[in-house]
Amino acid sequence: MHAFGVLFLAIVVLFTVVCLIMDVRTRRIPNWLTVPVFGLGLLAHTVVGGWSGLKFSLAGFGTGFGVLLALWLIGGGGGGDVKMMGALGSWLGAWLTIEVFIASAVVTILIVSGGIIYAAATGRDRESAKRKKSGDAGKPPNASRRVLPYAVPLSLGTWIVLAYAWGGGSLLETLY
Repeated sequence: MHAFGVLFLAIVVLFTVVCLIMDVRTRRIPNWLTVPVFGLGLLAHTVVGGWSGLKFSLAGFGTGFGVLLALWLIGGGGGGDVKMMGALGSWLGAWLTIEVFIASAVVTILIVSGGIIYAAATGRDRESAKRKKSGDAGKPPNASRRVLPYAVPLSLGTWIVLAYAWGGGSLLETLY
């Protein structure tokens, strides 16, 4: 793998790990993290690929940002998720960004389904049990405790797509 491939993988993996940790801990993905990664993606692809690299990076940004912006507008995510996907797209390009979005949707479904199956199998829904004990059974559950930070499935989906592309030897070929 040449130097750009190593840089590409290192930045994408490091970025997703940091976003995942921040989103789980604080439920926020800050601009100071997403904006420089976006700019670095544009710069790196432009230096390596010239105008085609710049177009590749901008198309990836537009794809990632656009898809999650649409979901954010209907209440399906946070602004940090939108910026994370846009920054990630500036590195991945449009096609890999779409693959990552699909993979993250599958991961989300698996995680949520696993939680539902676990709750059904154990007969436990911790939030419901707490509300019943405290006499708050009529109150709605605390939504912030039930929301899956999107950086989790997005990061897992990214790693799955990268591993698959790298394992097939096509990771760098898909860049331009």
